[in-house]
Amino acid sequence: MHNLIKDLLFKKLNNPILKELSDSAFINYRERLAFTTDSFVVNPLFFSGGDIGKLAVCGTVNDLVMQAAVPEFLSLALIVEEGLDYKILEKIVDSISIAARKTGVYFVTGDIKVVEQAAADKIFINTSGIGRIIKDKRLSIKNICLGDKIIITGRIAQHGLAVLAKRKELDLGFNIKSDCAALNDLLIPILKKTDAIKFMRDPTRGGVATTLNEIVESFKAFGIIIEEKNMPISLKVRAASELLGIDPLYIANEGCAILVVKNSGTKKVLDLLRKHPLGHNAQIIGTVAKEPKGKVISNTVLGTQRIVDMLTSEPLPRIC
Repeated sequence: MHNLIKDLLFKKLNNPILKELSDSAFINYRERLAFTTDSFVVNPLFFSGGDIGKLAVCGTVNDLVMQAAVPEFLSLALIVEEGLDYKILEKIVDSISIAARKTGVYFVTGDIKVVEQAAADKIFINTSGIGRIIKDKRLSIKNICLGDKIIITGRIAQHGLAVLAKRKELDLGFNIKSDCAALNDLLIPILKKTDAIKFMRDPTRGGVATTLNEIVESFKAFGIIIEEKNMPISLKVRAASELLGIDPLYIANEGCAILVVKNSGTKKVLDLLRKHPLGHNAQIIGTVAKEPKGKVISNTVLGTQRIVDMLTSEPLPRIC
């Protein structure tokens, strides 16, 4: 996916706004707006902790929040396979409605198409969102400097494992729930209270490892060193990952964010995060370092170092 975006879409559609490759586009036109779009093809439609409807709302809201934008308006497009049980569709729309009310966003336009059986795997959803960027905030990868700290706002790898367990009907006995959640209530108030946050991104497809690699690849003047012992991973997730042979750093998340924070403001940001239920498990996981440029290195609990590469093959496709 990373190569497809970089080698095809980016080359053919490149422009100054797209060049930023942010979760949302920064549009400086009369008002400072963020605009994003996303498509959701998760399989199965329902999983522990969420469903495709909740995922669509939270995912789009979070993309706006990563640009320091207060989410306001969303669109909703449904591509429905002929023969889908109406009760399933109603349940998904109910979930969308509940998530929208909780996050304070409004669906103001949309579309629905019906395709032949086996053409859409029950239902696909596309959402776009618009938000107003907080005054005087401009989060950008270009703001990052040596010595900045990397914070993760919550425990990792829960979403991908929840989807995997439901899809494969795995009775692992761990009862892992997706972390699917909208982060505007957590992060927008913090952004208004401090200027220490320089950049944010949600580690969805490809997990924490891929997101950190995207950061250093976009700005190759530095590297990132992370501390394995500081990574917030629940005992259930750690046990399930070891049992399945999957590195939790590469498992998708839907309710946490990676923050790059000014060193002097790290304690304040961390304290504010931990006052909110969604940030209770926030941790400093790493530092922006001079070397090795363009790479992510993990200091392991064994006292060794390992290179954390970009994900090259999806261990679990269609998780969002």
